[in-house]
Amino acid sequence: MNTEEELKEIEQRCNAAQQAPWKACIEGRDHECGSDFIMTGEGTSRGNDIEMLGATEEDCDFVANARHDIPQLIMEIRMLKRSADVKK
Repeated sequence: MNTEEELKEIEQRCNAAQQAPWKACIEGRDHECGSDFIMTGEGTSRGNDIEMLGATEEDCDFVANARHDIPQLIMEIRMLKRSADVKK
């Protein structure tokens, strides 16, 4: 079980990464020329692209979605812990 300190460390790493949202851009699926990459941010908060050498499409999708999924999972863990504490 993750302690609150571990959750804070995970959250800090996530918050230190480039601005969300992240989107996997796969050649042949999402665009027609160039390499696979992860697009970070959007609009005026657009960040640097992240290139994934040797990654599969699934790897790119996983990494891109982790930027959104991890904060949601942390919130869910905290909610479940609070709920469990209330039931004690």
